[in-house]
Amino acid sequence: MTRLRIGTRGSPLALWQANEVRRLLLEHHPALGPADIAIEVIRTTGDRIQDRKLAEAGGKGLFTKEIEEALLAGSVDLAVHSMKDMPTRLPDGLVIAAILPREDARDALISAKATSIAKLPAGATIGSASLRRTAQVLNARPDLKVALLRGNVETRLKKAESGEVDATFLAMAGLKRLGLDARAAAAIGTDEMLPAPAQGAIGIEIREDDAGTRRFVAALDHEASAIAVRAERALLAALDGSCRTPIAAHAEFAGRDLALRGRIVTPDGREMHAILRHGAPADAERLGREAGEELKRRGGPRFFAA
Repeated sequence: MTRLRIGTRGSPLALWQANEVRRLLLEHHPALGPADIAIEVIRTTGDRIQDRKLAEAGGKGLFTKEIEEALLAGSVDLAVHSMKDMPTRLPDGLVIAAILPREDARDALISAKATSIAKLPAGATIGSASLRRTAQVLNARPDLKVALLRGNVETRLKKAESGEVDATFLAMAGLKRLGLDARAAAAIGTDEMLPAPAQGAIGIEIREDDAGTRRFVAALDHEASAIAVRAERALLAALDGSCRTPIAAHAEFAGRDLALRGRIVTPDGREMHAILRHGAPADAERLGREAGEELKRRGGPRFFAA
């Protein structure tokens, strides 16, 4: 009889992530056998929408809603998510019980025409559905054009490589996990393009009162990654962040301290505010909240209304 049912989206990257969680559970718990852990594919609203920006359809929760409904209904025991897709507020009764070791948080430039943002041809077209990426690109290169580009990793790679757009961006973490990182023209440094909050991190969500599943997944939690994710998501929460506002954040350890950087940018790239804060890892959530509140003050109501 199956003891653990993992809920996941059905994209190649989501399935890789779910299978990695399955592998780690088997590795950490020898009493579990392969037949004890099943993967249940759940199609989400975000997967079905391909013709418009997610911000226009409801934002981040579109990639998690149906999976979380299955979790609450007891159809699955744990859900595996890319943490950058997770809303800052979880449904009542659900918690993030573990964060896996984080992969490369940087963005990758995909282009047959350039190896950096600076080297893209004048007036080049960037294909993306990410406001965060396009806003930062337009801040650096206001001459570039933006076109909507949706689809899974392989679809977007092919569209950029075929010349349908001059360039696009993907998360380095996803490319590395799928063994596709050699197809990146370059990894973009975080000074040039700050990642999405929690980019590169995989989270495991469970029912809050499910002590049995919690015991299984606790062994998979990576403390340093979890601390960084808490800081970044606290910054996002303080800004009431969604897909509608270009928000970037990245936390990393600097000696014993946690260094947190954040940015807010208008969608047209014309105005940007940035912040750098240091603090104790134990204060990660407070550090993120205070950084987010400061960015909110700097931007002011007009910034977010725009």
